[in-house]
Amino acid sequence: MKQLKDILYKVSLEKVFGNTAVTINELQFDSRKISLDDVFIAIDGTAADGHNFIEKACNQGAIAIICEQIPEDIVNGITYIQVKNSKEALAQMAANFYEHPSANLKLIGVTGTNGKTTVATLLHQLFKKAGYKVGLLSTVVVKIDDVEFPATHTTPDSVTINKYLSKMNEAGVAFCFMEVSSHGIDQDRTTALNFDGAIFTNLSHDHLDYHSSFAEYRDVKKRFFDMLPKDAFALINLDDKNGRVMVQNTKAKVYSYALKSIADYKAQILENQFSGLLLKLDGHELWSKLIGSFNAYNILAIYATAELLGLEEIENLKLLSELESVAGRFQYFVTENNITAIVDYAHTPDALKNVIQTINAIRTGNEQLITVVGCGGDRDTTKRPKMGYIAAALSSKVIFTNDNPRSESPEAIIEAIEQGVAPVDYKKTLSIANRKQAIKTACQMAQPKDIILIAGKGHETYQEINGERFDFDDFKITRELLTQLTN
Repeated sequence: MKQLKDILYKVSLEKVFGNTAVTINELQFDSRKISLDDVFIAIDGTAADGHNFIEKACNQGAIAIICEQIPEDIVNGITYIQVKNSKEALAQMAANFYEHPSANLKLIGVTGTNGKTTVATLLHQLFKKAGYKVGLLSTVVVKIDDVEFPATHTTPDSVTINKYLSKMNEAGVAFCFMEVSSHGIDQDRTTALNFDGAIFTNLSHDHLDYHSSFAEYRDVKKRFFDMLPKDAFALINLDDKNGRVMVQNTKAKVYSYALKSIADYKAQILENQFSGLLLKLDGHELWSKLIGSFNAYNILAIYATAELLGLEEIENLKLLSELESVAGRFQYFVTENNITAIVDYAHTPDALKNVIQTINAIRTGNEQLITVVGCGGDRDTTKRPKMGYIAAALSSKVIFTNDNPRSESPEAIIEAIEQGVAPVDYKKTLSIANRKQAIKTACQMAQPKDIILIAGKGHETYQEINGERFDFDDFKITRELLTQLTN
């Protein structure tokens, strides 16, 4: 049993009303989950302010309230603690509650606009192949050695992170690879975690519905590196101009990787095909099943991280060559009549550009590239015309469609995408709001040797419309439709 006073270690307290020497049950920041003797941490979130639910938490049995503003009506027998930042307090309390599980394993954070999932997942795959017990906290899934849990956020809340890390301790996990989002950093979800290393992949246009500007988005990412201890490593992509910015104030030991710049870890693309990549990596030739220049960066980041974590060079290279692609990241198949279908999570302008340029670099020039793409509702609206421009400019034909419209009008989202199309490319475009119909149309348009790219949703197995989630798997649906049409 834990006492409140112990869970408050290192939390900056402003005012305390009541007794802190009380036994507590669980930490909760959702008043609906409160049960007897829980601590309720009132957080002012993006959707609701937890301070409005303090009374409800008290009525449901909370023994203590952590808040930024003490309510006027105080209930006898309940401890009220005022803090400057509830999110930061929650993170520190969660680490204390679970006895700092991040300190008992090697925790590596991966941040950047694109590549986080691939780098974290393949590092998990590589160290698993090397014989270690490994953990993964990613957009797609949470893994504790061989046990899988569904993921709900790129970076979970502080309590969930520490709960999973605690389970990893119990399972004897040696390494954990974790995606670190800008939301997670900004909301202090990664505060009070002991990171042994951090990887910066790249930075481009994304999440400007949440961050007020690109500069703010960049600076939030930088905060992650600012918080690293001096015995950690910071690995940055030097070919991205923001790489050096990330480590301006870090205390960690800085290492770099690049394809074009002088760096600690270098690689050169020798061959780029649909069957894979041939790289010259630190003087060694390496064949990888992964495809495209963006994956060359991912492979290099993985190689460098594995070496920094002590993996022997020859074993590192051997295991790299065995890595399989991540679900929904340049996931492809070829039909009997030689149509190539590719499903990719590309949902930012830069990611879409990278994927299409990769395909165009492999194409012989005679086949068509038919791209199906949309943009999510209730998210950054400024990227929509940019996505439209890139898709139309770099593809043979484009079908604009739904992604996850959420509460927005699908037609309005598509209109915003269309606004970015250059006049010279209008004739290439078609708009079909129904995503399945859009994919079916692309399949019907495709001729032997053509390439179909279904972009935006990748690994997701649902479509979110007006608050409801419907089963929808791009890869599965595309395969079924192409199979029907080619039989």
